[in-house]
Amino acid sequence: MESSLIQTIAVYALPVIFAITLHEAAHGYVARMLGDNTAYALGRVSFNPMRHIDPLGTIAIPLLLYFATSGAFMFGYAKPVPVAFGNLRNPRWGSLWVALAGPLCNFVQALLWGVFSVALGVAGVDEPFFTRMAAAGVGVNLVLGVINLFPLPPLDGGRVLTALLPPRQAIALARLEPYGFFIVMALLFTGLLTRFWLSPLVSLGYDAVTAVLTPIASLFQ
Repeated sequence: MESSLIQTIAVYALPVIFAITLHEAAHGYVARMLGDNTAYALGRVSFNPMRHIDPLGTIAIPLLLYFATSGAFMFGYAKPVPVAFGNLRNPRWGSLWVALAGPLCNFVQALLWGVFSVALGVAGVDEPFFTRMAAAGVGVNLVLGVINLFPLPPLDGGRVLTALLPPRQAIALARLEPYGFFIVMALLFTGLLTRFWLSPLVSLGYDAVTAVLTPIASLFQ
């Protein structure tokens, strides 16, 4: 078990660090572009993972779940980037683009890890560590992007839905934010979120990545 855990951490470390760091930095970067400098002033528009890692959500909870489920289930999160949505030039639509920036960044990363996998094949590199890392990079980013798009605050999808709803419904949805994390965890543990949201959308993401990479790979055959 100990050797397996070390191997798993080694394979997933870089994809996870990139996934959470760039996800959070993307929120801050887009917020700054749209008028809010809060994250930038606090040094959170950064590629330094130490500025985004949460000791509990990024390290303790994933390890606890790994041991508790024998590696079958892992979940974690980074420190959310602070955004003063009222400072955005257009708070309603600006908040939508700020929220979308993180998941979109993850989907781009999934594609880039896929390109890395193709490059390994073209170069004739079949070292399991690198091939597993490339696969982990695709999977981690698809899962992180999809779960963050779930339409419940404080997840990014909840903020997107809040921006799209009429004011009365948006206010009602926003009131769920203090309970959102617990609702998501309950849906994860019962398997409902995985069955009806994660699995179908992650599968769709894999299909999209494959559709993009297949013609690229065929150029080198």
